[in-house]
Amino acid sequence: MQLNTILLMAEWQVKGLQLFMALSLLIVLHEFGHFFFAKLFKTRVEKFYLFFDFLFPFGNLLNFSFFKKKKGDTEYGIGWFPLGGYVKIAGMVDESMDKEQMALPPQPWEYRSKKPWQRLLIMLGGIIVNIIVAIIIYIGIFKYWGEKFLPLSEMRYGISVDSVGYKAGLRNGDKIVALDGQPLYKMRDLSRGILLKGAKVIQVERAGTLVDVAIPTGTIRGMIKSKGAFAEPLIPLIVDSVPVNSYAYKIGLREKDSILSINSEPIYFLNDFNDKKIALAEKPIELLVLRNGKDSIRLNGVLPKDQMLGFKYRSPDKILKYTVIDHSIGSAIVRGWNFTIEQFVDYRYQLKLIFTSPEVKASESVGGIASFAKNFPGTFDWQAFWMFTAFISVILAFMNLLPIPGLDGGYVIFLLWEIITRRKVNDKVMEYATTIGLVLLLGLMLYANGLDVFRMFKK
Repeated sequence: MQLNTILLMAEWQVKGLQLFMALSLLIVLHEFGHFFFAKLFKTRVEKFYLFFDFLFPFGNLLNFSFFKKKKGDTEYGIGWFPLGGYVKIAGMVDESMDKEQMALPPQPWEYRSKKPWQRLLIMLGGIIVNIIVAIIIYIGIFKYWGEKFLPLSEMRYGISVDSVGYKAGLRNGDKIVALDGQPLYKMRDLSRGILLKGAKVIQVERAGTLVDVAIPTGTIRGMIKSKGAFAEPLIPLIVDSVPVNSYAYKIGLREKDSILSINSEPIYFLNDFNDKKIALAEKPIELLVLRNGKDSIRLNGVLPKDQMLGFKYRSPDKILKYTVIDHSIGSAIVRGWNFTIEQFVDYRYQLKLIFTSPEVKASESVGGIASFAKNFPGTFDWQAFWMFTAFISVILAFMNLLPIPGLDGGYVIFLLWEIITRRKVNDKVMEYATTIGLVLLLGLMLYANGLDVFRMFKK
């Protein structure tokens, strides 16, 4: 097995482990939200499970659990089907489809015997906890790590664009000024404005002149496929370090050298160097470098087949002026709250795009477990882990709020109907609606994860 394959497998194992940890934590906390309000209103909870102990959504099929323990009225356990979890609340039509219990007269400790507003809080409990968890995680991130970002005003060399940015009309060296006439502060605001809010015009400073760049059709689709990083800071190519076992060291490149040209073609920025060396694999190269700010030196060699000279270039944060915010506990709380709302609203826009934008295809944008896993870094990093875990918590809250029977939002719709009309929805109607909803959810899960499998084989 080749080294690259082994490293790729190890990377995916790390990603998969992080996803498993995040989902397990968030599922337990989501279900605890239902559990908490059920207990608060003296409602019996018969089961509390991480993962399903049956073949979802068929409550009586392949019943098996890896672990279970009865404490009081509740059986706590870990099921074998790893796509969610559940609490079985007495007297409620849910995933377990316990029709025998529902055929008996209501008991005081059952869900169906509680007041509508109490049942509403029980059903919203998981969503409430997911939002609280996201806020708490973001507060912790901002307090412990603070915030670090590069204001657009500090990108003094302008931007470097990929093929998507170039097709959109941007050019290397452009300085972003505004979007649809609204001044921008961060690069993130540019991609959010185009992807989520459908902005039409980017105002840039180009060679000292303000230019309006109309965003063409196809840009959103291109950004989604390239993960939105269509413009990045343009930075000078300065050597930061050169390992002694690298080819760069062998031909004479040293720390703090500035590369001026490759084969007599001028090099001003990192992207210039990357663009030119791609076509030079296994061919002679001559580097002109500036050493100690005054000496021009020519270095000759043959670019390796893998195109790797092996030196590290100076990162943007060592050249450009980044803004660093060290939050107090008070400002971290405010930032965590606001950022959670931003993420919730942004995800709503993302979901809306699938149904409203002609540039967005579900087959390219929807994904399952593998799509989630690849968003985690290949090496474990606590900040990245908690950042994406908080975002998943926001996603769980949003998805569970959708008015689909079988999800929390479906139950909420029925409860709101009951509160408004003072007429309870018939249990049979609830049972049929829940069955349809659960089958629909199973179909969506199979579709999303099937797309992941298709993409793997397509590669």
